Order: sequence, then C-alpha cells, then structure tokens
Amino acid sequence: MDMSAAETKRAALAQPQSSSPNSPTAELNGSEILVRCLQAEGVRHLWGYPGGAVLYIYDALYKQDSIQHVLVRHEQAAVHAADGFARATGEVGVALVTSGPGVTNAVTGIATAYMDSIPMVIITGQVPTPAIGLDAFQECDTVGITRPIVKHNFLVKDVRDLAVTLKKAFHIARTGRPGPVVVDIPKDVSLARTTFHYPERIEMRSYVPAKKGHSGQIRKAVQLLLQAKRPYIYTGGGVILGEATAELRQLVDLLGFPCTNTLMGLGAMPGTDPRFLGMLGMHGTYEANMTMQHCDVLLAVGARFDDRVIGNPKHFGSVERKIIHVDIDPSSISKRVRVDIPIVGDVKDVLQELIAQLKEAQAKPDANAVNAWWSQINDWRRRDCLAYKGSDEVIKPQMVVDTLWKLTRERDTYITSDVGQHQMWAAQFYKFDEPRRWINSGGLGTMGVGLPYAMGIKLAKPESDVFCITGEGSIQMCIQELSTCFQYKTPVKIVSLNNRYLGMVRQWQQLDYEGRYSHSYMDALPNFVKLAEAYGHVGILVEKPSDVEPALKEAMRLKDRTVFLDIRTDPTENVWPMVKAGKGISEMLLGSEDL
Repeated sequence: MDMSAAETKRAALAQPQSSSPNSPTAELNGSEILVRCLQAEGVRHLWGYPGGAVLYIYDALYKQDSIQHVLVRHEQAAVHAADGFARATGEVGVALVTSGPGVTNAVTGIATAYMDSIPMVIITGQVPTPAIGLDAFQECDTVGITRPIVKHNFLVKDVRDLAVTLKKAFHIARTGRPGPVVVDIPKDVSLARTTFHYPERIEMRSYVPAKKGHSGQIRKAVQLLLQAKRPYIYTGGGVILGEATAELRQLVDLLGFPCTNTLMGLGAMPGTDPRFLGMLGMHGTYEANMTMQHCDVLLAVGARFDDRVIGNPKHFGSVERKIIHVDIDPSSISKRVRVDIPIVGDVKDVLQELIAQLKEAQAKPDANAVNAWWSQINDWRRRDCLAYKGSDEVIKPQMVVDTLWKLTRERDTYITSDVGQHQMWAAQFYKFDEPRRWINSGGLGTMGVGLPYAMGIKLAKPESDVFCITGEGSIQMCIQELSTCFQYKTPVKIVSLNNRYLGMVRQWQQLDYEGRYSHSYMDALPNFVKLAEAYGHVGILVEKPSDVEPALKEAMRLKDRTVFLDIRTDPTENVWPMVKAGKGISEMLLGSEDL
C-alpha cells in the first residue's frame, strides 16, 4: 500500500539525524538555518512558490511544522498575500520565491509594499554562486532589479553570514520607516553547512533610525497649535504603521480640532466621529479639501503631501499657513511642500510628548476662533458632496458599499480593495472606525491585490469577516488565487462591482479625452458565477438593487465558504468629488453638473 504524504513526512522526520539541531555545536545547512531564523522571529505563515533554486529550502520546510507554508498560484500573489498579512497585523510579512522568473514575478508585489512602507522580508532563490553572472538557467540580477523598490537588499554568498543577514533583514524591515527587504540566497549557500547562532540583538552603525522627536521643535509646535485660529490635523498611513491611533484620538479629544485622514490613514480617526471630515485629496470630501486649503495651522503626522492629496503644489502654496510636519523619515519632510516646524521621530513618541506638553501648557486654544472655524466647516459640510441618486432599476455602486458597511459595522470586519473606482467608493462610503481594517494599494495603485490581501488577512484573522471589494477588471489579474482559497480554507467574500468597464480609465476618458473610450470596455467577460463554482466556491449573480442586501447577508451566512458576488452596477457612474490633474485641492468637480 502506498504511504500518504503525511505518513511519508512523519517517516522522514523519524530518521536519526547526524547531529541534534538543539546542540550548541550542531551544524545545519543554510536552508535549515533559514527556517530556524524564521522560527526565532516568530514567523507563523509563509507564502511562496517552489522552483529549482529554493528546493533545499522547501526540503527544510517539509521537516518542520511550526511555520505554515501557503502555496499560491503566482509569485506576485505570494508577496501580495504576505503584504496583506503585514498590513492587518503589524507583523513582518514573509514570502519565498525562486530565482529568475520567480523574482521578476514578485517585483510588482515588492514595489507595492515599498510604496506603502509595509514591513516585509522576501526570500529569493539564486543560482549557485559560481554561476552568478554567467547567464545561468533562471538567473537574474535580483539585487540590481529590486534595488529601487526595497528598503534594502542582500546577496548572501557565505552560509556563515546567513543568520546575521536575516536578523538584519527583519530589523530593517520593521524599524524606522518600515519597508520590504530582499534576501537573495544562492542554491549552494542553502546547502552549505555551518554552526548555527542567531543573534538576540543587532546593531548597525550605518542604520540608526530616529525615535524621539526634538523637544524644542515639539515645544514650538505646541505654541503654534495653541495660537491657531483655523487649525487642522492631517494624518497618513504613518499613524497606523506607527501604532499611534490612540495618541491621535487623544490629541483630537484634547484640542477639539478637525481631523482628516489620507487614503492610507483611514481608520486612524473613527469614520463616524463628527470631528472627522472624511478622506481628503483627489476624491476626498469637499469639507476635507476646503479645510485643508484654508487652515492657518496644519499639523501633518505620518503623511507625505503626495500629489493625490494636495493637487497642484503652487495652488496649495498660494495660501499662507504654518505647517508642522511629524515623520519618522527625514526625507519625507519638505519634499513637496515647505514646512515651518519639522519634527523627525517615531510618530507615537512625538504625539505622546506633544500631548504631555499641551496638558502642561497654561494657554488654551482660542475657543471663539475655533468655534467660528467649525461653523465655516459645517457650512462646507452642508454641500453633502457624497450624495448620489438612488435607483430602483440599476444598482449604484455607492449603495453596495453603504449597505455592506451597515451590515458589518458591528462586526470585526476587514475590507480589502483593488484599484479603481471601486477603491474610491469603498474609501468614501465605508466608515472605518478602527485602524488596519482598510487594506489597499495606495502609493503604487496595483490592480490584482484585493484577493491575495484578503487571503493573507483571513489566515491571520480566521474569526473576522474579510471582504474584498473589487471590479471585474482587477479581480482577473490574480483570479487564479481562488484555487489557493479553496486549498487553504480561507473563506473570503468577494464583492465585485461589475460595470463592464475599466471604470476609472473610462471616467478619465470621459472627462479628459472627449469620450474616446479607448480599450476601457470589457467585451468578453467570463461567467464569474460558474468560474467561482469551478474553483469550488459559491457564486451569486446580483442584477437588481433589491437583491443587494439579501445577497450580502447570504454571503455572510455562508461563514465557511468563499463567496463571489458578481454585482452588475451602473456603467455610467463616476466617482465624485474629483480634482483633475494639475488643479488645486479646492478646485473640485462635485458632479456631472460641474463639467
């Protein structure tokens, strides 16, 4: 009788070893050292895809059971899934790919994590060291290719350097401004043997990120905030990455100032808090953008004044205001906008000291001036910029997201998205009250991330609801991962807002290209219901507005099944408000009537 795979594995593990791995003088090969290092870092999940250069590593993974390896169907999804895991948990995500095309397939995932400052370690296989540079089979210059899209990368040429290199990789990935680190391991290094020692601590003379902010600069910031007549607090993904949500909320409570979050910062302030003005930027709310443009003192925390947030820098700079900028990365300060009080440091530590100094201060904000400012903000709010026309005939995408929020607001829910119109509607209409519940690609704007993100989160948060809000274009970029969902029992819910267009491309073509819809229409879509069923999941077609809520409830009822909701939405709907390219942040289009 043939042995099962599990029986074969147990038999292999039962064989006597030449030396005990627990012995202080034990010699391990590079692959075993890699596994031991991952175990020392507390890694529980690893996403990857095997190939020739990493087979010794996969052999070492086979001989242990503390790290769960998830076999994806494409290397890009391995990195995205590890990325989603890291965004939701705050831990370092880990992915493993082989050399050559394994690395190049992973590049998009690495760049996505880099743009959003996500802590990750990506382990890549490499051809044997004697073959490097000789155009060997499945060889590529991993260090050279990934250099612009990583926080750092390493090529390990000696097995004796492997453990300390991995310690450095995890340290660099999670400290300072987080980011992905690539560790390239040639095949012969993964086989070579040496004694194993994993350092408890690492010190790198060339890498000492700032932590404490300058007290004098914080004192100046306090004085400026207390003197403000039209204050505003603007925060980005750095507040969430820096675990400073509690401090931000305490600061808003203390001062009573209005607050806005960027796309990456949603959830830092509760979306239902009346002092939260909504997301700002290209598709931000009218009140958030107008407040940004007309404030006299701006406190920016963990944000970078990117082009999607402030629009045209000259227009933004046309209004006189004082800017306090807090960030862990000194290169982000005054990069696009000149600031008056730069504070380099960990945002959590800086906010704690800022709060302490505010409490000790004798002065208080000018209540009359701040109340008058709130009166102006509430006038802007009355524009109700997110209002849309409902319909009994066609499904409005905004209504789908709003309904999903109402059904899940009392549950522990994670929302992933791909990139496009559906991403903006999710950001506008799902009111995130907690951090790390909104998982999307902000900086790089990568289509295809939604499903792998959801897989990674569901593995980490099996008791939570995980919804992927996507479009029929984005979902097809990594749709093969439906197979991974089935194999590893990660029952996510896919809400596809299917408008038969590459929606954001179509919107731009309507507004800027005189309605020339060049290659933005999807002419040959699959039957998503049958496709989902072919992968072993549940597919539901939704074509009427009255069926949206029952379909979402049915997906939630099927707790242990992946459900694909193919929701046919209005193909003519656009995302409003919108700031067109080259325009200022307050030069918003609020609807088709502004065209």
